[in-house]
Amino acid sequence: MWFWFALGSSVFAALTSILAKAGIENVGSNLATAIRTMVVAVLAWGMVFLTNQQGGLKEISAKSWAFLILSGLATGASWLCYYRALQLGDVSRVVPVDKLSVVITLVLAFVFLHEEFTAKSLVGCVLIGAGTLVMVM
Repeated sequence: MWFWFALGSSVFAALTSILAKAGIENVGSNLATAIRTMVVAVLAWGMVFLTNQQGGLKEISAKSWAFLILSGLATGASWLCYYRALQLGDVSRVVPVDKLSVVITLVLAFVFLHEEFTAKSLVGCVLIGAGTLVMVM
């Protein structure tokens, strides 16, 4: 089941890039990011209430709060950088560089989460890195 959600994520991420590039024409990248963030927040809280998960707020540990807040800050910084990059560059060049996050995530997961880093992971990282170079040159 995780695969279908991950595939949906990639499809929606692709749509995000195209729709964002079309939407930021004559709009500041920070303002565009703020608008996008408002929509995401409303959607996310809507899902919390729709699935009746709001009661779980008081059960979240301090450690989880800290990591979720840090994750939110990282997301915000990523989106601010992404929208500025989209405003300045072509989607076809920005997106491949953005997707280097796959390589960075695999390395960080190995270092900090002690997840397995296999020969297959290494080959995938090298191919993604090489593909990114080919796309942006």
